[in-house]
Amino acid sequence: MSDQLTSIALESLGISALVFLTFWVISIFKKDASIVDILWGPACALPGVVTYINHSNGHPMQLLLVTLVSIWALRLGLYLGKRNLPHGEDYRYVRMRQQAGGDGPFIIKSLWFVFGMQCVLSWLISFPVQFGMLGLEGNETTMFGYIGAAIWFIGIFFEAVGDHQLTAFKKDPENQGKLMTQGLWSWTRHPNYFGDAMVWIGLTIIALSSPYGIYTVFSPLVMTFFLVKVSGKALTERHMSKKYPEYEAYKASTSGFIPMPPRKSA
Repeated sequence: MSDQLTSIALESLGISALVFLTFWVISIFKKDASIVDILWGPACALPGVVTYINHSNGHPMQLLLVTLVSIWALRLGLYLGKRNLPHGEDYRYVRMRQQAGGDGPFIIKSLWFVFGMQCVLSWLISFPVQFGMLGLEGNETTMFGYIGAAIWFIGIFFEAVGDHQLTAFKKDPENQGKLMTQGLWSWTRHPNYFGDAMVWIGLTIIALSSPYGIYTVFSPLVMTFFLVKVSGKALTERHMSKKYPEYEAYKASTSGFIPMPPRKSA
C-alpha cells in the first residue's frame, strides 16, 4: 500500500483512539462501560467522515460512501442510546466488572479489552469507507455504486425494521415475558445482525469503485464473523436460551442468520 494510504489510516486511527479514550474516561465517572456500545456505529463511520473531509475530490462515490455510512451510524447510535442509557450498565459489562474484582481493576481492564479492542476493530472495519474514497477520477457513478447501494438498502431495512418491530413488541404489556417471533423475527432470529452484515457488504462493494477497494474486502468478513461467532448471535443466543424455555423450539423453526421462510414444527 502507498505511503498515502498508510498516512490516512494512521490519521483516522489517531482520531478514533482519542474519541474512545474520551468515552473511556466518561465511563469511569458513570460506572457504565456499556456506553461503548452506543459509540460503536459512529466509530465505524468516523474514519470515513474524516477521510471525506480531508481528502475528497468531489467524486459521487465518495459522497455516496460517507452518506450511507453516516445514515447507518446515526440510526444505530440513536437506537442504542435510547434503548440502553435509561437501564444502566449492560449485564455483560457488569459480569466483566465482577470478574475483574471490582471497579478499580476493571478501569484498566476496560481500557484495553473493551474500549481499546473496539477502537481497533471499528477502525479495521471502516477501511471500505476510508480507502474506497481514494484514487477516484471522473464524475460518474459506477456499477459497483449501484449494486452496493442496493445491498446496503436491504441491510438497513432488515436492521431498522427488525429493531422497530422488537421495540414495539416489548412496549406492549401483553407481551411481557414473551419471546419475539413475529415479523422479520419469524424469518431470521437476528434480522438486526443480518442487516449489519449486509450494510458492510454493500459499502465494501461501493468501495470497489476505487483501485484501493480490493484492500478492504476483509472488512465485511470480519464484521460478519464477530456478528455470528463472537459478540452478536452466539452471545445473544446463549443468553436467550437461558431466559426463554421456548427458545429451542424457536431455533428449530427459524433461520439462524440468513432470512428464510419459517419452517413448520415437526
